[in-house]
Amino acid sequence: MYDWVVLWDWVEIAVRWLHVITAIAWIGSSFYFIALDLGLHRDRNLASGADGEEWQVHGGGFYHIQKYLVAPAQMPDHLVWFKWESYATWLSGFAMLVLVYYMGHEMYLIDPAVADLAPWQAIAVSIASLAFGWVAYNTICKVFVNANQTLVMVALFALLVAMAWFYTQVFSGRAALLHLGAFTASIMSGNVFFIIMPNQRVVVADLKSGRKPDPKYGKIAKQRSTHNNYLTLPVIFLMLSNHYPLVFATEYNWIIASLVFLMGVTIRHWFNIQHARKGNPHWTWAATAIFFLLIAWLSTAPVQTRAADSAMAPGALRYAAATGFDDVVSIVQGRCSMCHAAEPVWDGLHYAPKGVVLETPSQIAAEAKRIYLQAGLSHAMPPANLSYMEPEEREAIILWFRSAGQGAVEG
Repeated sequence: MYDWVVLWDWVEIAVRWLHVITAIAWIGSSFYFIALDLGLHRDRNLASGADGEEWQVHGGGFYHIQKYLVAPAQMPDHLVWFKWESYATWLSGFAMLVLVYYMGHEMYLIDPAVADLAPWQAIAVSIASLAFGWVAYNTICKVFVNANQTLVMVALFALLVAMAWFYTQVFSGRAALLHLGAFTASIMSGNVFFIIMPNQRVVVADLKSGRKPDPKYGKIAKQRSTHNNYLTLPVIFLMLSNHYPLVFATEYNWIIASLVFLMGVTIRHWFNIQHARKGNPHWTWAATAIFFLLIAWLSTAPVQTRAADSAMAPGALRYAAATGFDDVVSIVQGRCSMCHAAEPVWDGLHYAPKGVVLETPSQIAAEAKRIYLQAGLSHAMPPANLSYMEPEEREAIILWFRSAGQGAVEG
């Protein structure tokens, strides 16, 4: 019988790879066009009637780029649209949310010590919060449509801080920060789907009909594109945070996440000012360094780990009852728990890697799939086999996991 656990892991790898590829495409084009727009020379009287131009060199050739403030006099024969990068990034990201967090709710999404939610409740909160994010953000933009854009960003920051705190009150630390990243990414994709693309379609329709396009549509689209530009770096950080318990599993994780947004703003501000040829604001790097050091200091708060419940989670019971479980407990406690402990005894470790604690039978049963894949099928753990796990011990792990009757894919 084919090992469906391995196949399922490869499905996750494929979807994650797709998500990274599409995210690179979206972020790359977003960064490029913002830099291009800021760097345009607008002090030239161009015969074409364009608002600005830029000469660039890349890949052995020269590019002459012009931008029309509203639209050209007539519709070009061929027009390249930049939209699928955003859509594919969001769709693949949501697929990852389903595969890892919804289907793996016991391990990654729900922490009974935080909120003892039923799986359907946690998933409903997750989906509803993403929809709420777009509605709340779009409302902020409409309320402050004629105000200074700094006010819009301050209001958005307040929303993000509130959501950072909220997520840490309902989900595990790992899921909380990942959801904050998904919350922000949903706002960004919503900007493309609900605002930027429809506005551009209005302009194109006007050109085709011989009407003069209204400048407001381009102005609104540029505003939302600028917001996306400043939100991108924090989203990347939050999506990577699940690899580092110092970020997601500490007492002040929601404050850390909030400060990450400020770091993203200061870093992007430096690049944007540089691209606009308006100076070299070194203060932004000093501010970024201060934020980073503050985050590092906050991360020294006690790392939160899941408590070992006297009653095992339903998904772990099958593994605890499987043949060979007692032997596997002895193997894991002898080869792994010196690092994967609430208080690791391995020199240089201050917290359990990935936040995974393997000290009790219930914790070991709950991590059955990880142990099987990383210490059974592969030699990923222990790293460089530092604790000298024997081939016979790895085989015992494999036999134990398979004896649990893994006949269907489990999250």
